[in-house]
Amino acid sequence: MSWVAIACFLAIIALTLVITYFAARRTKSAADFYVAGGKISGVQNGLAISGDFMSAATLLGTTALIYSSGFDASIYIGASMVAFLIFLFLMTDKLRALGRFTFVDILVIRLQERPIRLLAAGTALVSALMYLMVQVVGAGALIQILFGIDYSLAVVIVSVLMVLYVAVGGMLATTWVQITKAVLLLGGITMLGLLTLAQFDWDVAALYQQAFARNAEFAPSPDPLLMPGGLGLDTWASLSLGLGLVFGLVGSPHLLMRFFTVPDARAARTSAAVAITAVSYVNLVIFFIAGAATVALIKGNSVFLDDAGRVLGGGNMVAVHLARIVGGDVFYGIMAAVAFATILAVVAGLTLASVSAISHDVYARVWRRGQATEAEEVRVSRLATVGLGFFVILLGLAFEGQNVSYLVSLALAVAASTNFPLLLLAMYWPGLTTTGAIWGGVVGLVTTVALVVLGPAVWVTILGNAQPVFPSGYPALYSMTAGFSVMIVVSLLTRQRTHAAAEAQAAD
Repeated sequence: MSWVAIACFLAIIALTLVITYFAARRTKSAADFYVAGGKISGVQNGLAISGDFMSAATLLGTTALIYSSGFDASIYIGASMVAFLIFLFLMTDKLRALGRFTFVDILVIRLQERPIRLLAAGTALVSALMYLMVQVVGAGALIQILFGIDYSLAVVIVSVLMVLYVAVGGMLATTWVQITKAVLLLGGITMLGLLTLAQFDWDVAALYQQAFARNAEFAPSPDPLLMPGGLGLDTWASLSLGLGLVFGLVGSPHLLMRFFTVPDARAARTSAAVAITAVSYVNLVIFFIAGAATVALIKGNSVFLDDAGRVLGGGNMVAVHLARIVGGDVFYGIMAAVAFATILAVVAGLTLASVSAISHDVYARVWRRGQATEAEEVRVSRLATVGLGFFVILLGLAFEGQNVSYLVSLALAVAASTNFPLLLLAMYWPGLTTTGAIWGGVVGLVTTVALVVLGPAVWVTILGNAQPVFPSGYPALYSMTAGFSVMIVVSLLTRQRTHAAAEAQAAD
């Protein structure tokens, strides 16, 4: 246990709690709680979006995938860049012009409010909860290895901090925690890249030569870092994973909410541009420098492996181990703190998106039919945050040890199959009907959850069965197709019936 590392770690937590305290003093209304009053600038919001997006999967999971599977991890990096381009060119203007607090506000402009809010709140909750589970798994492993405490206690600590940030500070606290995290991550990953290259006399070729040599000792392929196939994906599984990552990000409630925190569409476009720049930079450093360095310096190194040859703390910790190798205890503490701040920022954004679905969409708009006061709405949000914290603890314990990037793909498959089809068709297809939206959303959600449960992650790993019922671990291709198809077909059928009924009534 490094006391320097722990000191850096606790300093980051103290800073975020101070931010939460001052944000709580400025949170007076529902608009303040949900979208920081719409007063965040484009550059600030862009940094917050990048902080919201770059989760445990970015820093911990991607390096772990490169360490274990090589080139195939590039699909996770490319997906984020494509997703932000879609945000920039297709979504930002309409989101800012039509929405208020959540993306559901856009849907109810032309569809029936109560059933659509219930459906969209349900899909938002499922996708956000699965994403929350990912962050808690990563954070639990990080605290476990840093403090030497039990994983279950680590999960509880993370969940308590999550509840504090959101219940006390709302969107303003969440925004500044995310901005702080983004700045720390950009600085930390830059320093990690520089210190890593210094280990190899600033020679990238030497870095890769050592990585190839070390990896070849433990893998059958002569150049496993540059050869596809490390994840063992066939063509359909690769396509399904890519679709889920790209369109799941575009349909993620916690990212969509961020476009309501700026004053106008121009600021929203600036937000997307800043975010894609920051995210691309971090991903490229991780992929080309940090990922290769983990293979070169950690694989086969008994200092960082247990008796069975597994990475101490799990595969998700290779980035943190790399920081210790190239920068000593001080930099190890800084990167551990940055990794934890990364997780806290995303957890706060996801939690806020979840409780907004409960308090704004379900309680205020459906249960109270728009008659709830702002004070009541905020109070329900805070109560929902506490309840959500207990549920996230259970999920984090159930999925202990799973690769966080893989778990992200499952969470994003839900958003890709439900939220994204709803948003895209509501914005760009006049033929979408309420009935079509509901049936398509339900089919997309049920199909995704069913395939996840029947797939390897749950049916084999969690439930202990020998073989999965659904062989692929990536359901998005099938569930997205089902969701889109049902929405379009049912909308066409119900629109024809509506027109026929109207014509018959006119004839009478």
